[in-house]
Amino acid sequence: MRVFFRSAGRNERPWPAGSSCYRSATYRPLRPWQVRERRFRRTRIGRRGLDPDEVARFLDQVAGDLASLYEALARSRQETDRIREALRRWQSEQSQARLAEQRRMEARCAR
Repeated sequence: MRVFFRSAGRNERPWPAGSSCYRSATYRPLRPWQVRERRFRRTRIGRRGLDPDEVARFLDQVAGDLASLYEALARSRQETDRIREALRRWQSEQSQARLAEQRRMEARCAR
């Protein structure tokens, strides 16, 4: 969870909530196999662990791709809800029309 609350560094611009960053036409979103196979360089001499800048860039890219996926999923769910509601209205209208036609036919036969 710490990644989501990481503040922007001195030379980084924070992303406004709900906005997406500019991506060129050559940008390719991460694939699951890329995340699984990703290896980071070791830090410079005298330090232990992985290069923090490289890890931060990678995590920012993963977070951006996840945000895009969640936005697409939300749009898809909204579209599904809209279509489902339209189908319900149409079915209701068809049912009422069929019932009205049936009543007219019964009224004609009763005469």
